[in-house]
Amino acid sequence: MTATLRRATIDDADTVSSLGARTFSETFAHLYPAQDLETFLAYAYGLERTRNDLADPAKAAWLLEDDGEAIGYALAGPCGLPHPDAWPEHGELYRIYVLKSHQGGGRGSVLLNAALDWLEQDGPRPLWIGVWSENFGAQKLYGRLGFQKVGEYHFPVGETKDLEFILRRG
Repeated sequence: MTATLRRATIDDADTVSSLGARTFSETFAHLYPAQDLETFLAYAYGLERTRNDLADPAKAAWLLEDDGEAIGYALAGPCGLPHPDAWPEHGELYRIYVLKSHQGGGRGSVLLNAALDWLEQDGPRPLWIGVWSENFGAQKLYGRLGFQKVGEYHFPVGETKDLEFILRRG
């Protein structure tokens, strides 16, 4: 793997915003009506929201680059999942995305490990992840890392509601 990892800054907002929309679309666009997808992408990966995420000292993002091109990113911070035992003091892995053309070879693991290490930099604490109910590969990976399903909720993508599993470790 020739990719390099670095912490994203506010100056990376355009890159993170477009990379988020691109990777989400590559993976999930076929599941949604065009209007739902467009609404969600504007909300979830809009430039203003991305800038706010990158400027928030309680959150952290990493960019994975290959020859200077951003090919993946991760975002983590305080837990906001809708579960009665989830608290903002707990950590949450929000996103790990790698472009389809660069998947494999451990690139996603590099991002995952950076995020998990950062989330537990001050010591172990409960960690949470929301994962799509039909993303079996991710569920298997998180299970190997000690995450267990503790709940579920409906995640809105426009007017479409996806069944999302809530996983917790610790």
